[in-house]
Amino acid sequence: MRFLPRGRGGVLWRAVLAGVLVVCCTAGAVTTASLLQVKNIVNDFSHNKPIADAGTVLPKAGAPETVLIVGSDARYKEPGESNTDTMMLVRIDDSSSTINLLSVPRDLKVTVGGHTAKLNSAWTSRGPKLLIDTLKTQVFPDTDFHVNHILNVDFGGFADMINAIGCVYTMVDHRYFNDVTGANGYSAIDIQPGYQRLCGGNGGAKSALAFVRFRHTDSDLVRESRQQDFLRWARDQYTQSDLLDNRTQLLNIFGRHVSTEKDLHTTDGLLNLANLVIDSNGHELKNIAFPTGGTTVIGGADYLAPDTTAAVAAYKEFITPTPISSGTTTTTTTTATATKTAAAKTTKRKRTATAKRSSHALTVPYGMIADPRDGQTQASELDSVGIPVYYPEYIPSSSSYCFSATENCLQSADTAAYANSYPRRYTLRDQAGKRHAAYVMTVYQPSGCFNGGQCTYLSVQGTSWQTPPILRDPTKTVHVGGRKLDEYYNGGELSLVAWHTRAAVYWIANTLQDSIPANEMVAMAASLKLAR
Repeated sequence: MRFLPRGRGGVLWRAVLAGVLVVCCTAGAVTTASLLQVKNIVNDFSHNKPIADAGTVLPKAGAPETVLIVGSDARYKEPGESNTDTMMLVRIDDSSSTINLLSVPRDLKVTVGGHTAKLNSAWTSRGPKLLIDTLKTQVFPDTDFHVNHILNVDFGGFADMINAIGCVYTMVDHRYFNDVTGANGYSAIDIQPGYQRLCGGNGGAKSALAFVRFRHTDSDLVRESRQQDFLRWARDQYTQSDLLDNRTQLLNIFGRHVSTEKDLHTTDGLLNLANLVIDSNGHELKNIAFPTGGTTVIGGADYLAPDTTAAVAAYKEFITPTPISSGTTTTTTTTATATKTAAAKTTKRKRTATAKRSSHALTVPYGMIADPRDGQTQASELDSVGIPVYYPEYIPSSSSYCFSATENCLQSADTAAYANSYPRRYTLRDQAGKRHAAYVMTVYQPSGCFNGGQCTYLSVQGTSWQTPPILRDPTKTVHVGGRKLDEYYNGGELSLVAWHTRAAVYWIANTLQDSIPANEMVAMAASLKLAR
């Protein structure tokens, strides 16, 4: 789980990881060209001085490596000069079919200097060596825990990285709005629901930066899921050739905003990591959730209680390579999301093309209700959208549509800010700038949704853009109720179901946590009904 404070330092570093992994893969690719280019990358790292006494272990050539990525509000200088927002461990192993990711929460209760403290205070007070020692002795005791490299990512480069790769098409699950004039301690955000292109910005309210750092009404788990989705959309959207075209700019940004230990300031050290990245290029990202024992309050501050037994089990899963499949596609089931590999995509395309096209009748699962009246009401507010409007005849019984008119999904006192959000019709531009008609209906899970509580949303999206990046490479195709549906999985969870017509494409997007069961997702898509 990822934990961020309020204020400017609260950028969600998980999104910055997209840029980090992008540049690592770019670095790996250019090493095949010439040693001179590797030296140029080393020079890029020289923008920042090496992290001294980092506590890292020099890896053997070709051996699996563990990288600790730290997101902070400044480049590393000395202990006490930057605040650590979140920490992630990345395991790169060319014998595994996945690159494993394990986030460690900043608010985890530990002992630092003989006093109860949050984990991030270890870095803040005494630097990376104490952080690594604390992880080894208190978080993952009785394991061979070690770190081979440290990347300290300064959040100032996030917007530049996102803009350098051409922005990211993002499935925004609901209306994000916060006006800083209220002086509520949270950053401004102003993003409408629906599929759209978000650019890095400079902290602007409509930027990707605002989206990934949002924390006003979310739990830590929801924020984590949003970051993971953003990472997946960013990585899946761009080919390696796209990244290579921008490698000079990316590496320069990376060098200016990332601090590393001494080993990565040498040609040999960088080559060892880059060669490992080359061998792992295209592997899935397997996200392993960090387990905790719940929240505890000490001295008025919230801490995450440790669950050492479960944490050790998560670490053992983290360092264990995922078997490489021979000729068949396997799906990695984990508590978080995972992206698809290039090899898996090829296999999935072949499987989809050759799959037996048996059609199944629509069976409405227990726990769903027919709600055509509300669907028709939503559709009636989408006049002149430019494409036929479909709504699901069946929705989960625990859900309801968001209606701006009844103000049932507002999370701000500024009601005018939601006037055209639920439902929303808008224009969506593709990569070439061509305009496409689009609409989105938002369905919410109401439990704990208001008064600052957690709320989760799923989306009903339609657009005349038939080939948006989010619909590349479906996991599989099924036929239900005479309708051909494309299914998109992340890990073991169904995240999206799409249906194409001649005029447009429509899809049901699961909540950020993929909390709607697969059979209900399919039933919603199969029950899409044309508004009259």
